[in-house]
Amino acid sequence: MPERTLSLILTSSDATAQAAARLAPMLRPGDIVLLEGNVGAGKTHFARAAIQSLLRVPEDVPSPTFTLVQTYQTRLGPVWHADLYRIGAVEEIEELGLLEAFDTAICFLEWPDRLGPLRPQGALTLHLADGGDEDARRLTAQWEDARWDKRLQGWTQS
Repeated sequence: MPERTLSLILTSSDATAQAAARLAPMLRPGDIVLLEGNVGAGKTHFARAAIQSLLRVPEDVPSPTFTLVQTYQTRLGPVWHADLYRIGAVEEIEELGLLEAFDTAICFLEWPDRLGPLRPQGALTLHLADGGDEDARRLTAQWEDARWDKRLQGWTQS
């Protein structure tokens, strides 16, 4: 399948949060969003804003850096937010229950390079990078699965 790409310039941390909040309602259980970028690129900020926009009752959405996985019940179903930075082996990913969550939950995964051969087909990859100004980010979305085509068209037109 051909890879598709979409790039956005997000001029502030608020613009990043707004992009996440616009994407979130387009997601469904079984959708996986892989968040790539250097430390401080905005991966957690993006995931946190997306998750908060889906919660029925506002709550704190902490970084899963130390817990590895945080789960939420949202108006669209279960959401898993995982930070795989401290994962040392593929077996650890299996122990977290992520493979089952891939089928039943919306998943936001930071540091997806740690997935190795478990990297899911059909995922949406979002790469966040410095956008030139202090809080600006360049977001590049990449996907192969055609199901993302129409959804992401709506994302950029929001």
